[in-house]
Amino acid sequence: MTETAPILKHPMAKYIREDRQPWIYCSGCSVGIVTGMIARAIDGLGIDFHKTVVVSGIGCTGRTSGYFKTGTYHTTHGRAIAFAEGVKIANPELEVIVVSGDGDIAAIGGNHLIHAARRNIDMTVVCINNFNYGMTGGQFGPTTEHGRYSQTSPRPIGVIEHPFNLVKLAASSGATFVARWTAVQARRATKSIEKGIQKEGFSFIEIIGACPTEYGRMNRLGDGLEMHKHLLEVADIQNGLPPHEAELDYEKRIVCGEFVDIVKPEYTAVLREMHNKLKG
Repeated sequence: MTETAPILKHPMAKYIREDRQPWIYCSGCSVGIVTGMIARAIDGLGIDFHKTVVVSGIGCTGRTSGYFKTGTYHTTHGRAIAFAEGVKIANPELEVIVVSGDGDIAAIGGNHLIHAARRNIDMTVVCINNFNYGMTGGQFGPTTEHGRYSQTSPRPIGVIEHPFNLVKLAASSGATFVARWTAVQARRATKSIEKGIQKEGFSFIEIIGACPTEYGRMNRLGDGLEMHKHLLEVADIQNGLPPHEAELDYEKRIVCGEFVDIVKPEYTAVLREMHNKLKG
């Protein structure tokens, strides 16, 4: 009698809703890689994933929350951080992680980003920056580089606007932990996500990813493998660099590392203190 080989499971499968698979992500997309980073960060810290809430908005990255067995919240476009603030204020004991794309967080949700950082509310924001609105056809967004092509900035001119540098934006808005990595620096990025979760305050981790289906195709950057190889080649690790010097040039140099790690009063803790004083 032939013995049946045991079915091997991915070590992070305990965090993922297998009934939701297969993934919706295109071949070569970085979003699945970052989903794994978040699962590994939760696992590495040993936090109770029943007391963890993953919040996302709309778009390719916005679908991430639906794959986790943690508490999840799939919100409206641009409002992931706003909903996450409500969750954290209602129950400060929860670990709140926001994962969404550059268009969701920096365009429609840009106002929520800067004010959550200003308030220093305790949450970890993981922004996957693939330089466009991938799910809705590849339109340009607030991080699309000047001169690049998209469905809404066709050849021969390309995008006439200039992009946000999200690391600079988060740091100048008051975030207490700020980092940037590419999708191929999975171990370093996972460690930064762990630090962000542990940090009592607003943490922002940008992951530069690949969108070969839309952005890569429009700009002739190759398939997913070629785009990820390129990210590895142009990544320049500069831990501790002042955030205003953390430049991002897709073709030549993407400055990566941890740029901000400071301590200041956290919003929900101050809110509780204020309530206690009013009661007393």
